[in-house]
Amino acid sequence: MEVNSNFSPRAQEDLDLVKFALGGDQKAYAKLMNRYKDSIFFLLLKMVHNEDDANDLTIEAFGKAFSNLAKYTPDFAFSTWLYKIALNNCIDFIRKKRIETLSIFEQGDDKGESHRFDVQSTALDPEERYIRKQRNKIIKEIIDKINPKYRLLIQLRYYEELSYEEIAKKTSLPLGTVKAQLFRAKNLLFQIISVKKERI
Repeated sequence: MEVNSNFSPRAQEDLDLVKFALGGDQKAYAKLMNRYKDSIFFLLLKMVHNEDDANDLTIEAFGKAFSNLAKYTPDFAFSTWLYKIALNNCIDFIRKKRIETLSIFEQGDDKGESHRFDVQSTALDPEERYIRKQRNKIIKEIIDKINPKYRLLIQLRYYEELSYEEIAKKTSLPLGTVKAQLFRAKNLLFQIISVKKERI
């Protein structure tokens, strides 16, 4: 890796950690995550205004960054690259959450003014229903094969839609453990799905 001569000492440290991580050093991944998880979380929280969503998006950002670490080139600092991944992922999330609206215009009241009403359209066309059904089937098959402790957390979070705090109470696990294990579970699923896509 050719290093940018304008790198700060911190950016150089990050680059060293990236090299160690690519060499299989798990502690290097942990150091990079600990260094940036809070700032990524608060950045995303400002965008989505929901702590659970911001937590999930933070985990996804690190999962995507770590899965693509070999593609990182030090033209820019690692932090810049990581923030870009986090922001792009968050923008995609916000777009997906927007429900298409149908605009209904009611013309003319007694003052000759028009009024607009927006109603939510939740209908999926047949192709979208089929794609969603197939995707859910594949994801369920993968979830059924992973470690039972991870499977339980995934089911509680994404099928029962419990908050992190509710999961901690239900499983009698510390909140930090729930977050850490969900990160590992999601990262594991991401890796399995990526491999599955390559084979298709």
